Amino acid sequence: MNLRRPNANDATGTFNRSRDVVPMSGICTRCVDGCKGGCEVWLSSFRGREILYPGPFGEITAGADKDYPIDYSHINIQGYAVGAKGLPSDVKPDPDTAIFPNVDTETEYGWDKKIKLKVPIFTGALGSTEIARTNWEHFAVGAAISGITIVCGENVCGIDPGLELDGEGKVKKSPEMDRRMEIYKRFHEGYGEILIQMNVEDTRLGVAEYVSSKHNLDTIELKWGQGAKCIGGEIKVWKIERAVELKKRGYLVTPDPTHPDVQRAYREGEIKEFERHSRLGFVEKESFLEEVDRLRDLGFRRITLKTGAYSQAELAMALRYGSEAKLDLLTIDGAPGGTGMSPWPMMNEWGIPTFYLQSLTYNFCERLRENGMKVPDIAIAGGFSTEDGVFKAIAMGDPYVKAVCMGRALMIPGMVGKNIGKWLKKGELPKTVSKYGSSVEEIFITYEELREKYGSEIKDIPLGAIGIYTFSQKMRVGLQQLMAGSRNFRISTISRRDLMALTEEAAGVSGIPGGWVYLTSHRDVRHSF
Repeated sequence: MNLRRPNANDATGTFNRSRDVVPMSGICTRCVDGCKGGCEVWLSSFRGREILYPGPFGEITAGADKDYPIDYSHINIQGYAVGAKGLPSDVKPDPDTAIFPNVDTETEYGWDKKIKLKVPIFTGALGSTEIARTNWEHFAVGAAISGITIVCGENVCGIDPGLELDGEGKVKKSPEMDRRMEIYKRFHEGYGEILIQMNVEDTRLGVAEYVSSKHNLDTIELKWGQGAKCIGGEIKVWKIERAVELKKRGYLVTPDPTHPDVQRAYREGEIKEFERHSRLGFVEKESFLEEVDRLRDLGFRRITLKTGAYSQAELAMALRYGSEAKLDLLTIDGAPGGTGMSPWPMMNEWGIPTFYLQSLTYNFCERLRENGMKVPDIAIAGGFSTEDGVFKAIAMGDPYVKAVCMGRALMIPGMVGKNIGKWLKKGELPKTVSKYGSSVEEIFITYEELREKYGSEIKDIPLGAIGIYTFSQKMRVGLQQLMAGSRNFRISTISRRDLMALTEEAAGVSGIPGGWVYLTSHRDVRHSF
């Protein structure tokens, strides 16, 4: 088992000089006086806090690489040779009807007013980061045409250069938020939705009031945290004027851009960047339920909650409070984190890993059900990128988990499609792409399908959006094949009985029995003989 070597990683641009390294510290076995670099201790000696973050900051995404003792690869999907659950009632299951293209991958979430997804996935929070801003058109249009939900993350209004506040310090105008809403709505077709997240600063700025009154938004998401970090979100700022502006808006900015010594150091080139942080939230049951009621009074039809890889107590709080508040969706995000904007040590070393967190979630949901309480619909997040992972998460969480939230896996297709467009214009297609063709029609396997649907509007769909759509279609077909093999023709029929644990450890954590147990428990084997 390889957990993680500290003190050197490509994400932070650090490396060991020696081939031999002390496992605990990550320091070279033979540390030489006069070494020219460049482990993390060495680089931190003169760049300090910069090394806490993957880089170049704002230009990359980075995912924690800690290898946990148990993960979803330690369970397998069970296949069967008979049966067909979930076909329409008027369809007789046989080899001509029980075919994988007939599998329905749609899912839905919501307490009463449901939202449907064409595929049981949706994006992670795309908030105030530079990658989210510059790629928003690709991400938002891609989610809209794919029929999935997109999450517009925290602090979008708060860092908007064009932000205008009223006399009470509330959002009066936010061109960036307006842009994001309008881009998504243009291609939205009834499946999925756009969620706006709120943290402490967003609440203070009146973001909920703004998006409700100006955009008539149906859903708002409260945020307790995420799998990448247990502190508030952060971005980097390179101009002191911008740093001062953000501090005036109520953010924590380090180093303090208003301090005379910091200003002098910036002028002299000694300080080149600042960090804008969000505050920690403090959750109390009464105030949480009051906030949910306040948001409903503002006109929001659906309230959702995103929580991170906190302790068992916080997980129980999220589920219990969510049940009492009748939340429409609870997204539970496990460690390790996948982002480029969180402290690297925190991404790797804090929180409950997703597999363990989902196992706890299932047990807590069962306890709520046994006590006669309705469990809010749940989404699981934290390192998913393939259809088999989606199947396992939904099966393991049956009947509570309705979808999987994907971070980097849904960002990458947007960036790939965007860059293919740039390479085509410059005539610089790499061989990895040009082997499929030299035009968008040849390169993107779904292009003609989309052109038939949208006609002349296809020119308004950015290639990054087509990348996301193409990825989503691969997820859909892959799920159809896995579901057909397990004899599930609707998402709602997938169950824990469609999984088997491969190790005693995985069985112990998840409660999923080993494959040999199902030989006698899942069906009457004696009858087969």
